[in-house]
Amino acid sequence: MTPSSTGSNHLPVYESLVRERGDVVAEAREVAEQAQHQAAQALNGQVGAQPELDPQ
Repeated sequence: MTPSSTGSNHLPVYESLVRERGDVVAEAREVAEQAQHQAAQALNGQVGAQPELDPQ
């Protein structure tokens, strides 16, 4: 059985996509953490910044 190239953490295709498109996985993780923090604050009764309403 030959070792798999995905056995290491070196993923050239993924690295190429990150250079071209940005690290979508990291961005999604950051947004999810922010949402989780905001949800925890809301459940604890803490008032956060209210989104601005469109005057129209």
